[in-house]
Amino acid sequence: MHFQYSQFDPSKHSKNDKPFDRLLDIFQQLIMLSSGDVSQALRWLTELDKIHKIAPKEDGYGLGDFIEELEERGYIKYNDDAAKVEITNKTERSLRQQSLEEIFKGLRKGSPGSHKTAYSGKGTEREAETRAWQFGDDINQIDNTATLMNMLKHSSIEQFNMQEDDLEVYETDHHTSTSTVLMIDLSHSMILYGEDRITPAKKVAMALSELIMNNYAKDSLDIIAFGNDAWQVSVKDLPYLNVGPFHTNTLAGLELARHMLQRKKFANKQIFMITDGKPSAMFEKGRLYKNSFGLDRKIVNKVLDEGVKCRRERISITTFMIASDPYLQGFVRELTEANKGRAYYASLDDLGGYIFEDYIRNRRKKMY
Repeated sequence: MHFQYSQFDPSKHSKNDKPFDRLLDIFQQLIMLSSGDVSQALRWLTELDKIHKIAPKEDGYGLGDFIEELEERGYIKYNDDAAKVEITNKTERSLRQQSLEEIFKGLRKGSPGSHKTAYSGKGTEREAETRAWQFGDDINQIDNTATLMNMLKHSSIEQFNMQEDDLEVYETDHHTSTSTVLMIDLSHSMILYGEDRITPAKKVAMALSELIMNNYAKDSLDIIAFGNDAWQVSVKDLPYLNVGPFHTNTLAGLELARHMLQRKKFANKQIFMITDGKPSAMFEKGRLYKNSFGLDRKIVNKVLDEGVKCRRERISITTFMIASDPYLQGFVRELTEANKGRAYYASLDDLGGYIFEDYIRNRRKKMY
């Protein structure tokens, strides 16, 4: 392998060399950290400029110019009713795109709605193997060479006699659609010990949303946030998610996810759960029962029961545990065994890669 180096040419560098684009990248990161609070993000941006001189004032472009351009380009707007500055739909889309580029840099563009399965059938990717033609097979997949060779075996020079049994077609990968529910833990532990775990989780959710909307239009993605209770959130709400003084009601999240997937007419149904803690709460007779000390078997057993219910309905649960405590990993192993699902003990840096790979490699499909 050989490398060839040339002199750096600023004019051929990326668009992010422009002052606005460089500051926009930083601003969007701060928007994520502030859960969509524009005023807070701009205050942080001002502090960063005081310390690190991120605005190139020598070029005659300062933070004031950047903020003015943000409004001119439609990234922020002033809400008269709320008397505050807010981000726009354009910024929300930009955040999803930035998250996708950041997390899935190695993304290879595929055909919409195509997840390969281990089964052969109608599809778009031709395999080297062939088989006998069957009624209903696409005639565009006929292997002309193999078909002619079969015909010649029982034909003469005077007369070619092609029969139905001579026809051979190429095998193709069977493509399927998938319905996914992504669960995000918003319990207080997601920001404990000085580690921001919620921002990477939000980025992954936004990147996965953008991936599915752009590359897998036939798939569906629903997002659930869970703390003391569980509730559905829309894609546009993702930048504004914030951790609360919540316990971890994993049971409520799984129940809501299962009920949502029951209404989906998809062959593949799956739950992705991002969490860093143990289940510590559940509803009992209409009241919230909670226990933050150790693993409460009453709560854990209910969660395991829900995992079994999902398994019976052919809903797989993949848990992405962003914590390394051995006893918490033990709980995840129990849930994985009950559901016959999967589990990853992922760091914040590789969380997106794990979720992307697991989503793309989903190859299971009910065949009738």
